[in-house]
Amino acid sequence: MKKLILLTLILITLSCKNKDTENKIAAVETAQPIETPFIWEGANLYFLLTDRFNSGKSENDVNYNRTKEPGKLRGFQGGDIKGITQKVKEGYFTDLGINAIWMTPIVEQIHGATDEGTGLSYGFHGYWTKDWTNIDPNFGTKEDLHELVKEAHAKGIRIVLDAVINHTGPVTEKDPVWPEEWVRTDQQCTYDNYENTVSCTLVANLPDIRTESNDDVDLPPQLVEKWKAEGRYETEVKELDEFFKRTGHPRAPRFYIMKWLTDYITEFGVDGYRVDTVKHTEENVWVEFKVECDYAFAEFKKNNPELVLDDNNFYLLGEVYNYGVSTGQEFDFGDRKVNYFDPPSFQSLINFEFKYNSKDKSYEDLFTHYNAILHDELKGFGTVNYLSSHDDGQPFDAQRKKPFETANKLLLSPGTSQVYYGDESARSLVIEGTEGDATLRSFMNWDSIAKRKRTKEVLTHWQKLGQFRAKHPSIGAGTHQMITEEPYYFYRSYENEDFKDKVVIGLDLEKGKKVIDVSNVFQERVMLRDTYSGETATVENGTVTINSNFEVVLLEKE
Repeated sequence: MKKLILLTLILITLSCKNKDTENKIAAVETAQPIETPFIWEGANLYFLLTDRFNSGKSENDVNYNRTKEPGKLRGFQGGDIKGITQKVKEGYFTDLGINAIWMTPIVEQIHGATDEGTGLSYGFHGYWTKDWTNIDPNFGTKEDLHELVKEAHAKGIRIVLDAVINHTGPVTEKDPVWPEEWVRTDQQCTYDNYENTVSCTLVANLPDIRTESNDDVDLPPQLVEKWKAEGRYETEVKELDEFFKRTGHPRAPRFYIMKWLTDYITEFGVDGYRVDTVKHTEENVWVEFKVECDYAFAEFKKNNPELVLDDNNFYLLGEVYNYGVSTGQEFDFGDRKVNYFDPPSFQSLINFEFKYNSKDKSYEDLFTHYNAILHDELKGFGTVNYLSSHDDGQPFDAQRKKPFETANKLLLSPGTSQVYYGDESARSLVIEGTEGDATLRSFMNWDSIAKRKRTKEVLTHWQKLGQFRAKHPSIGAGTHQMITEEPYYFYRSYENEDFKDKVVIGLDLEKGKKVIDVSNVFQERVMLRDTYSGETATVENGTVTINSNFEVVLLEKE
């Protein structure tokens, strides 16, 4: 009897162990891979001029009788929101590894044109606001913006709009100046101290919003007249009354504009704002703006749970002209230093010194420099690096002679990368017959992409690096470590709770056989894939061997 009982216990124990093993195997087999998180600090952000990227429809090309002949590249050329959506649907941005799109302002622009000595100029760029509450028909409609956000989000791409609170558009024969209690026009900035950078007009004929004022002001009469003619005056006033009642803010100029801008968050679910002319406005304005943006984003998520992408906060990116990360969190006005990260306002600032660092430093010096800053002075915040833009007259490679080096430095540097439309296709930044920043703003060179072999080769390189970056947050948000100086290999690593990401990258390599030391990154017998060539190899004795005719290696776990 004792033997029988003992045998029964053994069988039960073995049965339990087998079931436990089966359960563990089943758990392993059914376990889902951890989804790659979207991290703004390592994002690949595409910046485009809405009017200059792609035309989705031609019937909206002329509005408000904007028919006078402008200076070269200073008038509307037909790009619109529909055109951006078209490229989202085609997979252009996905193929490029873009996971966020920043587009120039889409609000209604002045109807007239200005003459700045460079020929007539219209507000094609979006920074000359006439009415913050309306989308300019040259750019599209509310339905167009809804569609863009929907289609972009379906592909995991965030939409960042552009916010202007500092000024209205210029005064023209069609666009009267706003009331004196709203704007100042009598003092132009000299930029020699804080006061002469903030409480003044940026240039002549660009009325400066009195953002310092806490006085109640009435709506500008031109807006009242306009809204009544459009049949929406009562609706707009009712919404303003509700906003000021909820917030308790005075009816001061800046709070009207904040209400109008945050409506685009509540209604459309956009993911962020790039904020224009930050240093030309009192820093408290941006703290207040963040509060209203966060509230609007929370309201959108609450009202549209099915449209929520993740738990990221609303993104605020600041343009503090001439700010560079080497100064840490502060910007120096000469007589005063201001921290635009604290009190909380911006998550990142645009980095105006990256182009200089890229010219002066080797790959390793550049990457080490930014790795150190982002994990020390800027820890907890981010930087947005660029090598060309819409208003920087000294881009890294104006002649587009170094498109591959441009991609390597921009897309593989720590921080958020800002690809300016046409960087990936070597769109020329030197256009004959243009004046000033117009030379930076030609229409996207789609024909060159379609027809020129060289352009396709450049684009392919940007696509490979961009997709690799988008797939691996460690590249922009992780920690950098060199493996060998010659040949040049390095690795990036990133860890956040259960998510871990490691990659090995090689640049300027010899073509052919490449033996790569990965002993500090990957374990033995792990299968790795070089996404640049498509070759795979197994780690043996701490190394992998890749045979490819490329000078770049992008290694990830298979």
